[in-house]
Amino acid sequence: MKTNILKGIGATVIILTALAFTKPMEKEIKIKESSIIWVGEKITGSHTGTIQLKEGNLLMEGNQLIGGSFVIDMTTINVTDLTGENKGKLEGHLKSDDFFGVANFPTATLIIKNANKTTDGYYINAEITIKGKTEPIAFDLKLEANTATTSLKIDRTKFGVRYGSGSFFDSLGDNTIYDNFDLNVSLKF
Repeated sequence: MKTNILKGIGATVIILTALAFTKPMEKEIKIKESSIIWVGEKITGSHTGTIQLKEGNLLMEGNQLIGGSFVIDMTTINVTDLTGENKGKLEGHLKSDDFFGVANFPTATLIIKNANKTTDGYYINAEITIKGKTEPIAFDLKLEANTATTSLKIDRTKFGVRYGSGSFFDSLGDNTIYDNFDLNVSLKF
């Protein structure tokens, strides 16, 4: 009887020790299968495009999301609603110091600080860094099978991107560009 009790206690200690030292699992994002679509709006319309993820992962503990990190390749800013010379001009302008200054800031990052389970997925608190400036951001994330999706609204002026902003410049009229831009993200892992 004592032997069985000791064996049971020993097994319990081994299991609890193994669980205590279990590392969270990283799920690497499949870059080529994932997408980030951006939408920027101005008074007279909008522009859309894509940008590539350079690397990323989700940090899981069991089947629960607990963190993650992502690096966005800002040099891949692509305009999808224009062609020819106008496409090239807008891409060049977005990459210039007027906007994202990709020569000096070729990447942007997003780090998930915590993920709170909700009925529809997760409520994420993160930090996003654009042009060397870091700001908190919160958003909802759906996690299904091997896909994570979200839509983010980012205020570009928080990162020093003020070109054409009606919040900082008067008399822009029809040339006013809204401060917020949207990212629609689909991540495969």
